Formats: sequence, structure tokens, C-alpha cells
Amino acid sequence: MDSQKFENLLNLALDTPMTERDRSLELNVGFDKEDNTWELIIKYHGDLRAGMSSFLALPQGESIKIEELIAGYAILTVPEPLIEALAAVEEIEYIEKPKRLFFADLAGNTAACYAPGSQIYNNLTGRGVLIAVIDSGISYWNQDFRNEDGTTRILYLWDQVLGREFNREQINEALAAGSRLQAEQIVPSIDTTGHGTAVTGIAAGNGGMGGTAYAGMARESELLIVRLGTPRAASFPRTTELMRALTYTVNKAVALKMPVAINLSFGNTYGAHNGTSLLERFLDNVSEIGRSVICVGSGNEGASGGHVGGSVAVTGRSNGERTAEGNVGVVGLTGRIGQSDRNVSENLTRVELTVGDYETGLNVQLWKEYTDRYRVTLASPQGNYFVVDTDRSGRQIYRFGETEILVYNGEPAPYLTSQEIYFDFLPAGNGRYLDSGVWTFLLEPVETITGNYTFYLPSGTARSEKTRFVRPTPDVTLTIPSTASKVVTVGAYDPVYEAYADFSGRGYLYQEQVNSRTSDSFIKPDLVAPGVGVMAPDRNGGYAVVTGTSFAAPFVTGAAALLMQWGIVMGNDPYLYGEKVKAYLRKGAKPIRGETEYPNERVGDYDIIVLS
Repeated sequence: MDSQKFENLLNLALDTPMTERDRSLELNVGFDKEDNTWELIIKYHGDLRAGMSSFLALPQGESIKIEELIAGYAILTVPEPLIEALAAVEEIEYIEKPKRLFFADLAGNTAACYAPGSQIYNNLTGRGVLIAVIDSGISYWNQDFRNEDGTTRILYLWDQVLGREFNREQINEALAAGSRLQAEQIVPSIDTTGHGTAVTGIAAGNGGMGGTAYAGMARESELLIVRLGTPRAASFPRTTELMRALTYTVNKAVALKMPVAINLSFGNTYGAHNGTSLLERFLDNVSEIGRSVICVGSGNEGASGGHVGGSVAVTGRSNGERTAEGNVGVVGLTGRIGQSDRNVSENLTRVELTVGDYETGLNVQLWKEYTDRYRVTLASPQGNYFVVDTDRSGRQIYRFGETEILVYNGEPAPYLTSQEIYFDFLPAGNGRYLDSGVWTFLLEPVETITGNYTFYLPSGTARSEKTRFVRPTPDVTLTIPSTASKVVTVGAYDPVYEAYADFSGRGYLYQEQVNSRTSDSFIKPDLVAPGVGVMAPDRNGGYAVVTGTSFAAPFVTGAAALLMQWGIVMGNDPYLYGEKVKAYLRKGAKPIRGETEYPNERVGDYDIIVLS
């Protein structure tokens, strides 16, 4: 039975047979098949261990692991047969499964290089401020991350993949060993992709062999590095690894009594994108611990074709009575598009999705207001269709050709007022691929107050370039967790043309209007930074051009560190952290060419080419 303490995706996963979960892109994320256990994110109150004492006493209880984080959050590792019973634990308020994280980088090619201009901040260098980069690791032997005497600027390096923490003394021992090969025998942590090395170099590199021309924003800050772990080889980091990393980071900063600027350059597309998921709420809580500021890239989904949003016609209330459309909510109503159907209305909204060849799996999220009722029809490329029973919560299943479709109708949750209808496209039977072609969603209003709807596909990294909405909407394409309200959300612009980058995630976080204008509190991104053709350190000790909001975010992380140095370290403003840093960054940024009205859904308040 579905539990209201569980998020929709977890309910669907638990209701779905293993053979179908194995074929899904999302349903098995967080599940360890070998141990038959789930990793779960929970929000709780009180004494969690005491509340779960009866579980721990069961024969399977020895398999349960409890990792308490901060602010009433924890990660549980639980055998699957015990999960449904967790709903009875009074201390547990809500449970979510992990999601995959994707680095927000694109291949840089013809764009010109951008050299970070640290000198515009006068003599500020980040000294006395900790910059934390949670990413793919770091090439710690790189000259960019050393002091003048050759010692490391890294205070701690936690490698989640290895399950080991290395301190400054151990890293210095490795650097003194001589060759890179010898160093890696002592500290075997490596950055296999170079992503984290580039991000750290932009935020805090000293220029290394390239001198000040290639220096980062806060070239004398001390560094705290977390290499995100992956649950298995060749897989993606998950939100649980991020939550562990953030807990580690803020606890270290508090213990060191140092202000910290934290950089996150990754995200995912699953969720309502309104700050209500446990991950988003967790980031808001973390941002209030110690003297910290968290900067997050807005993602590269702006031009990926993975989002459509809009409004259907508003019908108003019907005093609780059903409208005349008799087939609304009929389970399994099927047919072929083109047949006479008395329910087809002039108010029909059509959303078309192209599925490319050789797509092995896909999911589609439809989010709407719970108060609104639609007649939702999904048609296959061959013209067959079914009508979703939107008044029946839980799991439904349909099959067309070579494609099986799991549909889950969600309900509001303790932290969520909107409703999700989730479609999981799986290869049917022994098939390997989905039916390619144009799939069509038809939305017909039945009783609507706002009429708002929004569709999301998985990250562009997880699907083929040909799988996209036919008429996508670039707005509200921010990736999670850049949608957390208290973080500094950073979009990307092209410094050559001084124009926002088409790939950069953007859009208002909430559609809230104050005096006919959107309040600053609801603007995302908060501002933009160079994200096209940026020169950054690579994993082999040289420099390379990189592109993406991954590399815009560290400009702002470094700028935040400089402000914190001026305020906290130098004594000019001991309270210059958190959202106060965000306010200063917004106010001090320069308007971007071609943008005449601020704030807006592309570049937030301003860009950050110059701060004064």
C-alpha cells in the first residue's frame, strides 16, 4: 500500500516488480541489488534511534544503517522488506529515495578564453576564507593549488570513492615524494574527469605555471575538497553523497572557525522545481550553519528540449460535481487518434515529445496544481492512445508496441502542494528499445483554477539529443538543487558577446507577483557569470577551455570568498555571510548588454563581469 510518508517515486519503485525496475532509468536509483537494501533520505524529529529500536531488534535489523546528518535529516540503509513499516515510526516525517546528479559542463570549442580578473577586487585574495568544492575530486599536485613554497593549500581532501580523508600533512608528504606517480602512492585520490580540478581552479587557483593571467578568483584561500562517491563503477553520484558531503563541509568549517564558500556544479531535473524536496530544504538548512554561503550552477538544460510549461484553459469550479465529460477517469480507455471521441474539446492542449532511435528508457514528469483536474491522454507514434485515470492514485500500467508505460498518480505530500503524474517508458518484454517517433500528451481541462502545468524529461546527459519536446519552453529549466531558495544560483553568459548562454538554466523559481512585479525573493538565477570558453586547469597540469554553468558557479563562489575576507577576516563586517553575501553580489554586479529590464528569468538581477 502507498504511504503518504513516502515520495511518489519511492512508492512507485516499491510497487514495481524488479524486472521492470531494472529497465527504468530512475526507479532503482538508491537500491543495492546484491544486499537487497535501499538507501533513503529521511526528515525526522526527536530520537531517531530510539524510535527505530524495534526495527534494529529484528533479524534483518543488523542490515539497517543510520547516518544522522544535521537539522533533522538522516540517511538510512534499509532492507526492502522493512521499508513500508517505516511509515509507522512516529519520529520519521517524510522519506525520499536518492536521485542521480549530473555535472553541468559542456564541451568548450570556439569560444574565446576568459581570464579571471582578480585584480578588480583590489588586494582581496581570499586569505583566511575556506573554499569548499564538492565535485569529482582534484589533481592536488597541480601548481594552482600550492603555496609559494610548494606545500598544498588543501586543508582536507575527503575521497568518498576511497572512503578516506587526507589532511594537509599527508598531502604535503605526497607532494614531497617527487613524481606524480610516487605522490599517488601516498595519497591515491585522483580526479578522473578533471571537472573538479577545473571548478576549483576558477574559484581559487593561483595561476600555477600560467601566472596571474590564469589565476582564479580567490587565489590565496584555503581549500576543502570532497570527491563525490558513486555507488558502483561507471555510475553517477547521488543526492545522498551530496548530503553527506555538505554535512562534512559545514562541520569542518565550524571546527576550523573559518567562513566557508561552498561550490556545487551539478544537479538533476527530477522534482517540482520549487524548493520543496528534502534535498532543497536540506540545503536551506545547511546554509544557516556557521558562516557559510552556497553557490550552485543553474544547470545546462535551457536548450536541451527537456521542459515544456504553460496553462490550459481555466474552467473554474463545478461545486464539487463532475462535468459532462463522462469518460474522464475511465481506467484504460484506449483507441486511435482520429476516431470520433465526444470528449475532445476545443480547449485541448497538445504537448509533443520526440523519442529518438535506440532509446533504452525514459521518464516524463507532469506537474500540476492538485486543485486542477485534467483529462490526460497519451498517444503513441502509431496513433494508439490511452486516457490516464487522474482521479485514481497509485500505479497504472499500459503497453503500446515495444513500449511499456508505468503511470503513477501522486498526491500532495507534507512538503508539497502540487501533484505529479509520472510516466516511466520501458522497453516491453524482451525488447531493448522504446518505440521511436512522436508521442503526444493531450491535456483537456475539466475543473481548473490556475490551469498551470509543466513537463520535465531527465537531464540531457541521460538521453539522446533527438529525444526532446517538439516545442520546448526554456524557462524554469533550473536544475535541482539550484532551486533551493537560500543558495546563490548562478547562470552562465558568454563574455565575448555579453549575452546569456542559451544552454543556461533559467526561469522564475516561484510564480509569485508582488505589486505586479516578481519579488527578488523568487528570482532564479540570482545572477550570471562567464560560462562560455573559460580557461581552467585540467587534470594533467595544463589548461583547457571549458563551457557550462559548472564553470560559471565558481566565479561567484570565489567572489563570495573575497567578500567574506573583506567583511569577516578583515573586520569590516563580521556578519557578511549567508544571504547577506547574496544581496551584496546582486547589488554590486554590472548590467549585461542587451538586457534592459531587471530582474528577469534569464540572468536574474545582473551579471558578474565587474564587482565594485
